[in-house]
Amino acid sequence: MPSRTVCAIQHIACETPGLIAEVLEAEGVAVEYVRPFLPEPVPPSLDPYDGLVVMGGPMGVYEQDRYPFLRDEIRLIQAAVRSGKPVLGVCLGSQLLAAALGGSVTRGPRKEIGWFPVTLTPEAVHTAAWRTVPTRFTALHWHGDVFTLPAGAVPLASSDLTRHQAFAYGPAAWGVLFHLEVTESTVAGMVSTFGDELREAAVDGQRILAEAGRFVPGLGVVARTLFGGWAELVRQAPSGLKLRP
Repeated sequence: MPSRTVCAIQHIACETPGLIAEVLEAEGVAVEYVRPFLPEPVPPSLDPYDGLVVMGGPMGVYEQDRYPFLRDEIRLIQAAVRSGKPVLGVCLGSQLLAAALGGSVTRGPRKEIGWFPVTLTPEAVHTAAWRTVPTRFTALHWHGDVFTLPAGAVPLASSDLTRHQAFAYGPAAWGVLFHLEVTESTVAGMVSTFGDELREAAVDGQRILAEAGRFVPGLGVVARTLFGGWAELVRQAPSGLKLRP
């Protein structure tokens, strides 16, 4: 039986935790899902859990009037950081983490969608797990919004278009704007779901699909290393109260 459990917030059916859940479960960390789009309520507290994963989605951090659950997520992220419990934010999740820590989230100069290189910063060598992966690799990008780096955060990665692609805050909070967690199936689901967005951005979805077979395997190696490092943070974190039956 897993001795640790994380809460994973999923905002849309196609953007699953993917390799995050696979690695966590292999490391003995259970994953319990909260899906606001069903709708399911965001937990009022992270006390029953040992960590928090916040996934991507098509909404923006600045759309909290339209999506009130985003306010609840920001409060939950802030509580997790205060308590020292690990947080992993992906895409929208990274933007919510940045906003929860005092950063700003705005629309970028243009949408960054497709397979593009990510370059680690010199500071990444001082962050556990990140120092063990290649300093440059190709990842899937799918975002129109960007964030400023919160005060006290450590920049971990950038791309040619986007200055801040990943950051760490404190000992156990990571924000990752690009998609490390994807499998070929995940990519196919995103291309199918976001067809209108691809057409509006003049991005060839079939090319993204065709290139997935080329880039997913190498990206998966990086993902398993980094998510394994985050799983270790969960194992070392202050334990949840285990209020679940």
